Amino acid sequence: MSGIAVLLIVVAVLTAVVAVAIAVAAVRAARRRTPARPAPAAPAAPRDPFADTAETSGDPLALKAGDMLDFGAERSWIRGTLRLSEGGSTWAEHFLEVEGGRRWLSVEQDPDVQMALWTSRPDLDLTPHSDTLELEGVRYRLVERGTASYRSEGTTGLRAEGGMDYADYEGPDGRHLSFERFDHGRWEPSVGTTLAPGSFTVYPGG
Repeated sequence: MSGIAVLLIVVAVLTAVVAVAIAVAAVRAARRRTPARPAPAAPAAPRDPFADTAETSGDPLALKAGDMLDFGAERSWIRGTLRLSEGGSTWAEHFLEVEGGRRWLSVEQDPDVQMALWTSRPDLDLTPHSDTLELEGVRYRLVERGTASYRSEGTTGLRAEGGMDYADYEGPDGRHLSFERFDHGRWEPSVGTTLAPGSFTVYPGG
């Protein structure tokens, strides 16, 4: 084989090697320019529709007319709410839908959330005339007395705004006796029990 032929073969081989190298470099460059495809998103997990509330049972400080309360064995709706204020203190009384009586839930933050479930006792011939009162064998002592202003929402049986006097008594085992007098009316006695956080679940109304 002549020298020229050998030279031509060498040139051809080198050309092929260079072409392969260029092709490999082009493929690598293209891969670098192509963004990686994101991994497919995982399906959304089932979500509690009330998960944005302060507690899993709902936020009692955000209660309003139209909300439903589930106490486990009983469900009730809030018909109306009184927003009360005295000086720098504020609290709320939420009137519940019940048959044959009047019941409500009081909620106050002082500094922790304090709640009580109340039942009206119009049958009682009692007034807050003493520092201690006895009712059905239970002795209650006066813990607070004052005057507050109220703002009414929903169905409460009261004016849109007004004033009230109150006297609160405490007994053993989380029992309460309270007297309220709205807009200079007559004293209305009620008995109540302390509710612990998580005693009910809130289902916000529309």
